[in-house]
Amino acid sequence: MSQHTPNELTKIFARDREVLTRLKTQDPHFARLADEYHELNREVHRIEAETEAASDERTETLKKQRLALLDEITALVTRARTAA
Repeated sequence: MSQHTPNELTKIFARDREVLTRLKTQDPHFARLADEYHELNREVHRIEAETEAASDERTETLKKQRLALLDEITALVTRARTAA
């Protein structure tokens, strides 16, 4: 499997690295969301890279969960960015 995992938060929010770091260290809710996103993203990547088997239904469910987390994370990052 490749060392590079697509859709990492640090790539998605490349211009907000300081905001991500601050939120991860100061906001337990954000830290939990980021950890959940990371785990889901890695699982989706393993399935797409065919190193882990999953049904199409399971894959779609994981992708929807990842997207929902990303939506919530984006809202928190946007709020923190404008508050800074």
